[in-house]
Amino acid sequence: MNHIYKQIGAIFLLACLAVDALAARANHVFIVSFDGGKPSVMRDSVMPMFKQMQQQGACTSTAFTVVPSYTLIAHTSMLTGVQPNKHLIDWNYWWPDRGPVRVPTIFALARAKGLTTGLIAGKTKFQHLYLPGSLDLFSAEETSALDAAKIAAKFIVTKKPNLTFIHFADADSIGHSYGWGSEEQKQAFAGEDIALQILRNAVIEAGIEKDSVFLLTADHGGQSYGHGTTDLEDMHIPWVAWGKDVKPGVLTRRIDIHDTAATALWLLGVSVPRHMDGRPVREAFYSR
Repeated sequence: MNHIYKQIGAIFLLACLAVDALAARANHVFIVSFDGGKPSVMRDSVMPMFKQMQQQGACTSTAFTVVPSYTLIAHTSMLTGVQPNKHLIDWNYWWPDRGPVRVPTIFALARAKGLTTGLIAGKTKFQHLYLPGSLDLFSAEETSALDAAKIAAKFIVTKKPNLTFIHFADADSIGHSYGWGSEEQKQAFAGEDIALQILRNAVIEAGIEKDSVFLLTADHGGQSYGHGTTDLEDMHIPWVAWGKDVKPGVLTRRIDIHDTAATALWLLGVSVPRHMDGRPVREAFYSR
């Protein structure tokens, strides 16, 4: 494993050298991923907080995930800003012998600028996204959205982090058991909306809401009892920007899952490295 960490260190160093000083547009960015978040099912679920933020923010229901549309592969693209052919994670489970991802995550890039970072996920497979020294808080356990939100809320109130990713796993697990669009899955999304409210409350309690941006999205959609195909039922995901300087309205240009990484860095004043496939969704924000 030592040679893997040395390779990661070399890549990380090169990435750090590419980071320039930019003016931050927000000091706090929260990426919230609804695993299995098929836009049409979320629309039919009782999710008042998500829908309020969607209405008040810049949004689209036709953003695209990667191929193949699986959780670990897609989230790796979301949090590294590159396609699977660059991050090289092509499996969808916790595989300890493979070690961590071999390209820089947005957390590593943010930490290189001295920013505070956290990753809270509801599946153990996210351990592949932990690069040593890149996170102030890391939690990746098989847990509910409510528990993940509580962990994140404590971190938000006590640390006021600059970059935090929170993953809600419930709806995906229920979808595999009961089907995408089932009443059981809609109930799971409703529960995740309560978890989202917990995050919003924590940001308010921390006194940082006016300087924060939420990016609400997903890793894939689904159909029947699964996902992973190139069908739009699997490929389309929601993408919502809400908070400081967000320009409300429907986004018309194509947005890809790796654009989330680039947008988060851009908001925080961290240069987007040249190797990234993602580009900041500047259209979602008022120009300065």
